[in-house]
Parts: sequence; structure tokens; C-alpha cells
Amino acid sequence: MSENPVVVLVHGAFAESASWNGVVERLQARSIEVVAAPNQLRSLDGDAQYVRDVIAGIGKPVVLVAHSYGGMVITEAAADNDAVKALVYVCAFAPDQDESAFALSAKFPGSTLGDALNAYPVSTGGNELAIRPDVFHQQFCADVPAEQAALMAATQRPATEAALTGGLRTATPAWQSIPSWFVFSDQDLNIPVALHRFMAERAGAKDTREIAGASHALSVSQPEAVTATILDALGA
Repeated sequence: MSENPVVVLVHGAFAESASWNGVVERLQARSIEVVAAPNQLRSLDGDAQYVRDVIAGIGKPVVLVAHSYGGMVITEAAADNDAVKALVYVCAFAPDQDESAFALSAKFPGSTLGDALNAYPVSTGGNELAIRPDVFHQQFCADVPAEQAALMAATQRPATEAALTGGLRTATPAWQSIPSWFVFSDQDLNIPVALHRFMAERAGAKDTREIAGASHALSVSQPEAVTATILDALGA
């Protein structure tokens, strides 16, 4: 690539765009153009279409970077999308056709997310899910200070049950044709590390970083490691 693509960061469920702040600061310090896109967390198809709109609006090549459920979204949004030059999965799902976030998280033992969620109905139909404040720190971001975890819990964006149970629609997941990089933690309580390893191997990842002792909120607690992986993808 003769010039750096724009880095587009897509957060997952129970987070928001500011969860990328540490990564954004490090990329901007290197004069790399970066956009932390809001993820609507309403439905996989709708969320992916919104990210496609963001990419089209940028009008330049992009590297898509996703956390958690955001990996579902970029895998759909980047399918057959020539603007996307690389994919970076940060403690993120990399699904195949018909796989959902919830189904994947149960493929290997280790996720305790189900017991940590509150569910409540929304007027548009179905239920919305959020992590209970009393367990948010341990479940989502055990390696950040308690004060920061409390702020993250208060600003989390709930996701609909439909989004987290919706299967990937495309028959050609983006990682089949677009180079991918994976960075994840071995103490992720939302997505088991065995699943991270499985998905990285299945995708034929160009490189895999496994961070010992880190939580699911890797972009918050380990922005250097996440940025290093993004820089690897840009360098390729």
C-alpha cells in the first residue's frame, strides 16, 4: 500500500467509541487517520450496513478493526468490499456463515457472560441486554482500575438479543479473502481464549498476539498491544 489506509475502529457490545481512545491517541501520534465509528448494536445486518456506509463515506481504502461483537459486524461489512484492505480482530468474533456471537461463545467452555447480563424489553420488540454494574468490572475489564471500570459500566451501550443471536448472513466471510490479524487475551471472560485461537487459525491469520493476564477490554487495558497489531496490518 503506497499510503496508509484510514483505520476504522468498531466497538462491540457493552462498550462505546471512547473505548478506543488509547488506540486513537497512539495512531494519531503517528499521523495515521483514524475513525472510531459508533456501532448501533441493534441487528447484525443493520449494524454491518451502517459500517459499510461509514466506509463509503470515507472514500478511501480502510483497515477495519473490531472488538468483540464488532468482529461479527466487520466480517459482514467487509465481505465483497474492495475498500477494505485488512481486518484486525481485537478480542473479537470472526464468524463463518450462520454463526452468531452467542453460539460461538458457547463453542468452548469459559465464558461467564450469560450469568452477568440483565435483560429487559424494548419498545421496538425483543430484549436488550446489558452487563450488571455489580459484576461489570470482573466480567469485562478486570485489569483496569475500579474507578475506570465504574465509568465504563455507566457508559456501556446495551445490545439487543437479536444482534447477539443473529447469524452471519454472507456466504463469503471477509476473512476468507482479506488478510487478518488477531490480538486477544488469555483471561477473556466473554470470549474463551480457546475460541480466539480457533478463529485465528481458521482465518489463516497473518499474525496472532496473545496477551497474558489481560481482560476482554483489551483496547482499554492494552492499547499498546492493540496499536502494534494495527500497525502490523498497515505495514503489510
